[in-house]
Amino acid sequence: MTRVPHVGLGTMGLDTPAEATAVTTALEMGYRHVDTAQIYENEAVVGDAIEAAETPRDDVFLATKVWADSLAPDDVLRTTRESLDRLGTDYVDLLYVHRPIETYDPPETLAAFDELVDDGLVRAVGVSNFTVAELDEALDLLDAPLVAHQTEYHPLFQRPELLEHAEEHGYSVVAYSPLAGGQVRDVAEVVSVAEKHDVTPESVSLAWLAAKGVCVIPKASSERHLRANLEAVDIDLDAEDIAAIDAVEREVELYPE
Repeated sequence: MTRVPHVGLGTMGLDTPAEATAVTTALEMGYRHVDTAQIYENEAVVGDAIEAAETPRDDVFLATKVWADSLAPDDVLRTTRESLDRLGTDYVDLLYVHRPIETYDPPETLAAFDELVDDGLVRAVGVSNFTVAELDEALDLLDAPLVAHQTEYHPLFQRPELLEHAEEHGYSVVAYSPLAGGQVRDVAEVVSVAEKHDVTPESVSLAWLAAKGVCVIPKASSERHLRANLEAVDIDLDAEDIAAIDAVEREVELYPE
């Protein structure tokens, strides 16, 4: 079964060739997981940046997502091929249902995803922003294994039931916005752990997620931040550190439906 690399680069907002050089830098630094989406409207510049890195295609775990207005079967098949053209690749390693809204029809949409796997255009299927009930339904309907669930997850937006479900069913959780849009630097519990380890709150947030087995795809553009994010998952938090962040009571959801 396909395994999702634990650290990746989120690309939302990397819209121009100059901004997308972060993708090239990341791959040259050792990143092997790049995440984009149709709705980001940057697949072409992301694809060019991947090519510029000269990293063998088979070494890059490339994920994109089908937006909610294109989840009817014919649209899934058409727009995925368009994504491949923009990305300059024959296949993506992971294709997500971006949100289960609008044109999402579970039996029909997921059958189209299975068809893309059968045709070799998609290596693995993922879903994003699903509830536990929606995850159960997808697991029942898909022929291909469910490899990943991408969801907002950070110290200010915790959904342990999603982690439990993933562990029970053997797929990865991929956390987007793992730094809460920078707000983790204002969370007292995170700051306290950061001071203890002499690292940044951002690094602690990523280390906390990694300790839970969650894959992370923070966006970064500078070489310094790219390197810090890559190294953060190796920070060794103890049980007390993890429990302190688990106990954060304030809740902020950055991307509600």
